[in-house]
Amino acid sequence: MTATISTGTTAPLDVTAIPVLAHAEAMGLAADEFTRMVELLRTLRTDEWSMDTVCSLWTVQQMVAHVVGMAEAQASFRQFAHDFSVARKRSGGAMIDALNASQVRDRADLTPEELVSRLAAIAPKAVRSRRRTPAVMRKVVRFKQDPPFGTERWRYGFLVDTIFTRDTWMHRLDISRATGRDMATSQQHDGRIVAGVVAEWAHRHAEPFTLRLNGTAGGTWRAGDGGELIELDALEFCWIVSGRAPGQGLLATPVPF
Repeated sequence: MTATISTGTTAPLDVTAIPVLAHAEAMGLAADEFTRMVELLRTLRTDEWSMDTVCSLWTVQQMVAHVVGMAEAQASFRQFAHDFSVARKRSGGAMIDALNASQVRDRADLTPEELVSRLAAIAPKAVRSRRRTPAVMRKVVRFKQDPPFGTERWRYGFLVDTIFTRDTWMHRLDISRATGRDMATSQQHDGRIVAGVVAEWAHRHAEPFTLRLNGTAGGTWRAGDGGELIELDALEFCWIVSGRAPGQGLLATPVPF
């Protein structure tokens, strides 16, 4: 059952009331997000694949190569661990940058059509593998992170249930904006992802606030008394806290994607 969250037309919901994302619900979001990404990619014109994205080193095609590479790693924990190990050995900077660069480099010869076909084929396998990840592995296995989260060690379950889906979702927004498209959103799917971002953002800064996010994926939340009153578009909120644009005040608190 999908959790209910507030909408922009209701009174603010206490941010602590945002339900924790359970594994089964997370896998439904993951499957839906892959489907939405494939649907978007199938609408792109040939010239749009070479357009630059907000990620300065990547065109749309290179970003999709990363998405495909990450999905293929998700389909096999052994492949995922191998990719991380190789990236750590090669990295002279942030490990995740080395991992992403390797994924793009290894798929540089694939055409847009081949990338879309590979993503469509691997997505169900990636979700199935994530769904079957043993609970003990999700709780016990941890990965050290790069700045700005370098002091943290994330459980594999956090990657499986949250980060892998957020990453694809944010890249769908990246590609939509790079190609001048409005990102297709719904309250049930995108609103649930945004609510999870809000909950984590609130936990990370632990300050009182009222946050009003506009748009289909938005909602209204509060914590404590007083504090900042923030109103902006839901997608723009995620754009800022992901580090794609500078944020002021509480919006300067980063959230991992």
